[in-house]
Amino acid sequence: MQISGLAPLQTAQRGQISFLSQARYQNQLDPSLAGCVIVAPAFESQVVHRPAAIITDDPYLYFARLTRLWKGAHHKAAGPRIHPSAVIDPEASIADDAVIGPLCVVERGAQVGAGTVLKSRVTVGEDCTIGERCLVHSGVVIGADGFGFAPHQGTWEKIEQLGAVRIGNDVEIGANTCIDRGALDDTVIEDGVKLDNLIQIGHNVHVGCHTAMAGCVGVAGSARIGAHCTVGGGAVVLGHLSLADHVHISAASVVTRSILQPGQYTGMFPLDSNANWEKNAASLKQLSRLRERIKALEADIQNNKET
Repeated sequence: MQISGLAPLQTAQRGQISFLSQARYQNQLDPSLAGCVIVAPAFESQVVHRPAAIITDDPYLYFARLTRLWKGAHHKAAGPRIHPSAVIDPEASIADDAVIGPLCVVERGAQVGAGTVLKSRVTVGEDCTIGERCLVHSGVVIGADGFGFAPHQGTWEKIEQLGAVRIGNDVEIGANTCIDRGALDDTVIEDGVKLDNLIQIGHNVHVGCHTAMAGCVGVAGSARIGAHCTVGGGAVVLGHLSLADHVHISAASVVTRSILQPGQYTGMFPLDSNANWEKNAASLKQLSRLRERIKALEADIQNNKET
């Protein structure tokens, strides 16, 4: 059989490879036209009648590696290593095999490491550094000023942002994500971090190695996020908080306190009809007063027992 491509189970054709990694999609396996499927040992009995199948303990990982193999084998001829439209300051340092795409800007003192690729319209600010084998997608801004202003007599006075951004090795940053430079110390993104599109990383944030964040996450200034964490789409981490290693934040949650133990955390108000939501929201406003009343009643009960 000649393989013509990779595709999802539902749309795969006879010359394509697909995969099943989660039992909840098991009902898509039998009707799929895929010529070859990648499955876990638990589903081996379902694929014995197929023309071809690959049995592996981790189908998703196998498929991920297959996508890289496929892209490498079908990669189009590369253009210039540094696009003519890129603007690179003479005092910037670009590794010999780094790739700088169209309309990128690399400012004075910035460094781009070996094997790193900057897609179109990436900006790397003054003195910011990007490690080796990183992939930075279109529109990313690294090293804009952090949001720092001091109030004075009804106005705002700018606090100069004197730090930079330090990005480790094997980091991927999604399109239009912004990572602000530090106010005094650097903003740090450690090795292996994966950031989706449209993420905001505030000044002096520290993100530990191999942490992953989905789209539209916002991390406020001086937050510290541990290693091997995940942050779901649209979640927010407030400033100056700390997350331990192996903390997993559900999508759309708002992290309002430091989390010192590994685990899955969720902080969101359940979706409801607007009328019910307004009633529940009104009740929430009374919780503090109700708590005080309950404490007073408990104290009365305890006093009555003692007498």
